[in-house]
Amino acid sequence: MSHAPDDRLIVALDVPNALEGLQLAESLGDAVSFYKIGLGMLTGGGLALANELKQDHGKRIFLDMKLFDIGATVEAAVRGLAQFDLDFLTVHGDPHVVRAAQEGASGSQTKILAVTILTSLDRGDLDAGLIKPGDIRDLVAERAGRAFEAGADGVIASPQEAAMIRALPEADGRLIVTPGVRPAGAALGDQKRVATPAQALHDGADHIVVGRPVWAAPDPAKAARDILSEISR
Repeated sequence: MSHAPDDRLIVALDVPNALEGLQLAESLGDAVSFYKIGLGMLTGGGLALANELKQDHGKRIFLDMKLFDIGATVEAAVRGLAQFDLDFLTVHGDPHVVRAAQEGASGSQTKILAVTILTSLDRGDLDAGLIKPGDIRDLVAERAGRAFEAGADGVIASPQEAAMIRALPEADGRLIVTPGVRPAGAALGDQKRVATPAQALHDGADHIVVGRPVWAAPDPAKAARDILSEISR
């Protein structure tokens, strides 16, 4: 049996700066092998932290930038980020964005993940943003299919949508990464569409992203190990 670290768990380093992120990563030690660094830490040294965790600590890195712009700008931004050979990078799932991002990532190890509809949004939010009518789950599946057709290596989707996306013919061999995952008994926080880690993986997710239930725990390493044991049963 292999004792390689279980990289299905991605811990979101939702802390204000790189120093706190590094301290958290050090407190988690070998329990966690994959980290997500998002836009909230960009001005706090997020890119430097991503590089340090990757190069010096051998961690896998998911850079959650959710890029959206005209194609040429997205391509340039992704080309710049891809030189760090980080593992995952998010862009919005619009086909023109995904195509440009894949162009920018070519020749690197970076996989492009498309955001379908943010997990904190509900139908009222979509109406306010002039998104066409319809059930969120159906729109997510449709956007996921189009992102895959445009060349996305994977998608970000809430646990409720993972099974539906996994069933799409276009999803064959593609990644599904699921935020909005809360261990049994944890508070929902700001997410509206959630599930437990085991359920999300059962429904077709390849990786689950957990933030607050790990970093806000009295013993973050224990919290991470508990999740890993839950998904290993």
